[in-house]
Amino acid sequence: MKLSICIPIYNFDVNALVASLKSEIETKNLNAEILLLDDASNSEFQKINSTAKSCVDVFNIFENNVGRSAIRNSFLELANGDYLLFLDCDGKIISPNFISDYLEDIGTNHSAVIYGGRVVDFNIPEKKYQLRWNYAQKRENLSLKKRLQKPYLGFQTNNFVIKKSIFRDFRFDEKLKNYGYEDLLFAMELKSAGVKIQHIDNPIFNNDIETNDIFIGKAAEAAESLALILKDAKTKDRVSDLKLTKAYKKLRDYRLQGIFNISFYFLEPFIKTRLNMGNSHLRLLDFYKLGVLSRTMSKN
Repeated sequence: MKLSICIPIYNFDVNALVASLKSEIETKNLNAEILLLDDASNSEFQKINSTAKSCVDVFNIFENNVGRSAIRNSFLELANGDYLLFLDCDGKIISPNFISDYLEDIGTNHSAVIYGGRVVDFNIPEKKYQLRWNYAQKRENLSLKKRLQKPYLGFQTNNFVIKKSIFRDFRFDEKLKNYGYEDLLFAMELKSAGVKIQHIDNPIFNNDIETNDIFIGKAAEAAESLALILKDAKTKDRVSDLKLTKAYKKLRDYRLQGIFNISFYFLEPFIKTRLNMGNSHLRLLDFYKLGVLSRTMSKN
């Protein structure tokens, strides 16, 4: 049984990540390969990452950016493994048995999909990074116990293994090019087909915490991605249980969307200023995402 380690790259130095993976593969003589696909990073990072080319089995650079979903799908035809391990490029390996633990679970439980989790530094960063850090701590870095309670909602794409034959049948939705909800939609597609997601305690360290301003932009992208899902009749029911979806539907059903959109137009600059301070409650971020979602849904 062979494992293909698939890492999509966009404007990040992956040399340390590749070195950690390569070390475990060689030390333990594992049957694994490493594939890197660069989604049209700028020339600076292409040059930095070129040193990893001799350490991996595949290193391709896309001329044009295809987006988060399409680049993951592109690994399917390049991978020789029976299973694919997807890692985000900003991850850091923190266990010497990271790959081995996945292989052990595959061999023991024959799981079709496995999610290992994620962690960030427990030390509070300076204020300009606190919004992203706070979101990661409270919404993303869930313990194994919490993830097991809601295995599909607790799934993320930063660190997971999937059987190649399953991935052939369930691709990422390529209309979602930007940040947000491609992992949830993917998980809900698996759920609808009865494909189980196994959760284990094998986290990767999130090595890149964005500034408040950048993360506010990503929050807006996520809301716009959710709007694309809701506007598509084939996918809208997959996210019906999401809190943000339910909040939007209440606005629409009670005919408050117009008033809300006007209010959000005037409030948005103040909300973004408050979020940029870093120590805002995440409910304010939720309100901001609701405003962007409602505004996007109102457009033709």
